[in-house]
Amino acid sequence: MSFYNDIIQSTESKRKLLAILIDPEKIQLDNISSLCEKIKKSPATHIFFGGSTYDGNNFNEIIKRIKQNLDLPIFLFPGDYNQISEEADALLFLSLVSGRNPEYLIDQQIKAVEKLEQSSLEIIPTAYLLIESGIETAVERVSQTKPLNRNDLKTIQNTVKASEYLGMKLVYLEAGSGAKIAVSKEIIESVKEKINIPLIVGGGIKSSKEIENAFLAGADMVVIGTAFEENPNFFEI
Repeated sequence: MSFYNDIIQSTESKRKLLAILIDPEKIQLDNISSLCEKIKKSPATHIFFGGSTYDGNNFNEIIKRIKQNLDLPIFLFPGDYNQISEEADALLFLSLVSGRNPEYLIDQQIKAVEKLEQSSLEIIPTAYLLIESGIETAVERVSQTKPLNRNDLKTIQNTVKASEYLGMKLVYLEAGSGAKIAVSKEIIESVKEKINIPLIVGGGIKSSKEIENAFLAGADMVVIGTAFEENPNFFEI
């Protein structure tokens, strides 16, 4: 089974997808079982796993335990080339196309090649765009790149279209972890009308209503992380 084809089929059938982002830096092994029980009660369809920074040694073990407790596909969402694990199902092969730091446009990807050649992970080329969100996010700090101006719709549109021309299979609009301002309805709509590949939106989404608004604007998949971390009962209110 191709996990990417499943996303395509869901997009074509208008089935909206929801990913919960789990940051290995913010999870304890002993808490995984209870977290997974909360996720089971949510409408989540996917797990994204990774963070801007992580130097712990439990990376593989955390994923393994999540898989023991959940029957959802786990996509790696790596902050760097070391965040690769055979325990996952697929990998978002991210290129930070909103920035101009070669380390995150192509260098990290080159460093990952030897590991990926030896893995069975499904690799999904993904255009990753950081959108201005009111604060300096971890992505901005680590990547040493500036987000795209949220009011410059033309540059955002041209960036996603160029990414599609380059062969990217997904577009991910990211406001950043803990963002004050989520990616706006106007940005989502303008990007959706420009591309023919699935659109993921994440960062700064704090309520079920904001998830629904992102879907209505055109997101095919919405990602929540911080809001669910801070309130595992997020979907019960």
